[in-house]
Amino acid sequence: MSLGKKGAMQHPRMKVLLSIVSIASLLILSACESQGDVAIPEDGPIRVTATTGMVADIVKNVGGDRVQVTALMGPGIDPHLYKASQGDIGRLNEAHMIFYSGIHLEGKMTEILSKLSEEKPVIPVADSIEKEKLMKTGDNQYDPHVWFDVQLWIEAVKSVDRELAQADPRHQDDYHQRAQKYTAQLEDLDQYVREQIKSIPKERRVMVTAHDAFGYFGRAYDIEVVGLQGISTASEYGLKDVRRIVNLLVDREIKAVFVESSVPKRSIQAVVEGTKKKGHTIEIGGELFSDAMGKEGTKKGTYIGMVRHNVDTIVSALK
Repeated sequence: MSLGKKGAMQHPRMKVLLSIVSIASLLILSACESQGDVAIPEDGPIRVTATTGMVADIVKNVGGDRVQVTALMGPGIDPHLYKASQGDIGRLNEAHMIFYSGIHLEGKMTEILSKLSEEKPVIPVADSIEKEKLMKTGDNQYDPHVWFDVQLWIEAVKSVDRELAQADPRHQDDYHQRAQKYTAQLEDLDQYVREQIKSIPKERRVMVTAHDAFGYFGRAYDIEVVGLQGISTASEYGLKDVRRIVNLLVDREIKAVFVESSVPKRSIQAVVEGTKKKGHTIEIGGELFSDAMGKEGTKKGTYIGMVRHNVDTIVSALK
């Protein structure tokens, strides 16, 4: 009986204890959930991590002083083959927002970016471009190098503007104004590219590069582009590819080819040697920026400066 009475006396206490444990569990769960949803600071800068320099440049121009931008991939880095380091994982985790190019450009980072999207805004800026405007490379596959058509890259600017305004509505007017200013600069850039490429005689408007990154450029600005490798540098080139390019250069008497800052130069060197053996002298017309921009703090380290450099290099070599 005494044991039964003791148990009966403890029953209300157990209810109270269970209630306390339940409340504590809810508080812990709530705390975990709030940590998962990264809060955008109202006063301090928004920490943004971007994958490529081109994407980072948009965020800097639209975000202004409200953003603190870190780009993972610097000059000469190939995004097709890029794998995130431990330090990169830390930068991605510390960011309030993440912007990347998308359309499978950063193929080896897809899983990491997908997981992080459960915790914070992770935005593929090029995914906002209508599929009808993209260049198909296969079934449900598209060329990711959209920044080479300035008009398409303006769509990416709109995406960044929209996402920053949504995440930080108190400063949305500032984002819109900066986006409009930057878009006006890109419209001028687009016109510059058209005029410069048009100055090359039609029969000489053939641009041979290491990999097929300039498809949008060719379509938008009426210049034929030929790549030794495919859309992605992950694909290998072979002797058959070299012969194909060599024959093209010899048959059409093209006088220059181009190397790329983010692609090893040995592929184009093989083409140059191949043309020599056929009695056709060809020059390397210069280095183009394809999947990465130049050094930060230089003109080539901005999207506008990079595009202008490419265009001026192409025109100088082919005109």
